[in-house]
Amino acid sequence: MVKLTWFNHASFRLAAPGVVVYIDPWKLPPAAGDGDIVIISHIHHDHFDPAAAAARAKQDASFFGPADVIAKLGRGTVILPGQRIQEKGVGIEAVAAYNLTKSFHPKANNWIGVVLSIEGHRVYYAGDTDQTPEMNALKDIDLALLPVGGTYTLNAAEAARACKAIGPKAAIPYHWGDLVGSAADAAEFVAALEGCTAHLLKPGQSITL
Repeated sequence: MVKLTWFNHASFRLAAPGVVVYIDPWKLPPAAGDGDIVIISHIHHDHFDPAAAAARAKQDASFFGPADVIAKLGRGTVILPGQRIQEKGVGIEAVAAYNLTKSFHPKANNWIGVVLSIEGHRVYYAGDTDQTPEMNALKDIDLALLPVGGTYTLNAAEAARACKAIGPKAAIPYHWGDLVGSAADAAEFVAALEGCTAHLLKPGQSITL
């Protein structure tokens, strides 16, 4: 069993027996540090919040991210697109995350999304990205977490097309409701999905896999 919580914007927590994973913790409510693994997709402030990451991590937590993130954080392990790591029972596969026609997230920066293999589930967190060939090549995804806010990332219609290409069993929209993207964007994404279960979460809500 895996409990996935969407906090806000692009921040997620996945809790399985014996392991807790945080992805891009940002502006989180106060809580005890229970994170065994912390993954940071890229260095932009709405994804890389060193204080939030430290507050939610255990003393012996493992940190993963691109080279610029790890250098600034001062600890952790660099993970590059295409690289696969096993850590504390969780499979971590870094997937390239970048813009195709925009300049906000250059491919050369080696910023990432991740596929997490946890308790028999494959969960894809896209990061800040457009619909890339690397995304299209993903297989056997149980849950896709996709940005829908547009401007810097996929918009709702583009995210729905990306979801169709990936073919996950279920999908959750993020990157809406704070700096960019609206509830209408999230609803548009959900309405456009075909052959996929949509979970439209409010900040702080969870689902169980």
